[in-house]
Amino acid sequence: MKLASLKKGRDGELIVVSRDLSRYCGAADIAPTLQAALDDWEIAQPKLQARFDALQKDEITSFPFTPAECHSPLPRAYHWADGSAYVNHVELVRRARGADMPDSFWTDPLMYQGGSDTFLAPTEDIAMPSTDWGIDFEAEVAVITGDVPMGTGAEQAEESIRLLMLVNDVSLRDLIPGELAKGFGFYQSKPSSAFSPVAVTPDELGHHWRGGMVHLPLHAILNGHKIGSPNAGVDMTFNFPQLIAHAAKSRPLGSGTIIGSGTVSNVDRSAGSCCLAEVRMLEIIADGRPTTPFMQFGDRIQIAMYDENDGNIFGTIDQQVVQYLNPR
Repeated sequence: MKLASLKKGRDGELIVVSRDLSRYCGAADIAPTLQAALDDWEIAQPKLQARFDALQKDEITSFPFTPAECHSPLPRAYHWADGSAYVNHVELVRRARGADMPDSFWTDPLMYQGGSDTFLAPTEDIAMPSTDWGIDFEAEVAVITGDVPMGTGAEQAEESIRLLMLVNDVSLRDLIPGELAKGFGFYQSKPSSAFSPVAVTPDELGHHWRGGMVHLPLHAILNGHKIGSPNAGVDMTFNFPQLIAHAAKSRPLGSGTIIGSGTVSNVDRSAGSCCLAEVRMLEIIADGRPTTPFMQFGDRIQIAMYDENDGNIFGTIDQQVVQYLNPR
């Protein structure tokens, strides 16, 4: 089943989208928003699945699906936490600046809680006042959970996964060092993130969803040039159930919690990278200095994932960097 949110009201209007992303039908009579569906998932899910099946069989009135008419599936969320599950990526970051990596990073996940009140739509511009802040994209996979009790273990956590999405976790790289130096984590360096037009249930991924991971390449295209397509199911040190369990160690997670994987990264660098910071790190290690700039005004980033038949699973995150102008 595939779900999306039309741009109506603050929290969107829930729709059901066909598997090939060509058509959609309304679902507001079942649940007005995706958050409402998640809050009442046991009742809403079978009805939404039946609506999806009818759409697939062309047994219900439908309309052309246009990602530009959609917000992120959850236009805002109660909880957005991003992990760093690809520890080889973290190791690379630290090695580029000559820092050792604690052994605990391989056994205890890194995670931060980001702003979740103003997600960007999947085709919305990334508006920033300045390119001096080091604007970067981070292509990731994320899950949306149902309610997760505090102390839930990884073995049970997979049962809470309701939907999956793609993420562009926008990062301001040149603001990060100053914030981390204060010893209190990210804030200004992590502006609004964007998510794929469509969220999908795990069964839509078939055998590509196993072991709590998505075993498919994630494509990051900048200005028409492929930066990378590493496989999200390779070198993921902590799978999604482990990330959920980590987040729920000392607090319950409410339905609609979004947990991100962190930048997808493979040890085998031949598949490229899912962020510019990693590209620059590899340049520093190889040549002593970076040559690839961070994103500039006018740059366009596209993030997508395809099945074995080249079907676009989640729709494409397609964003352009533009200069932010203060409202008068």
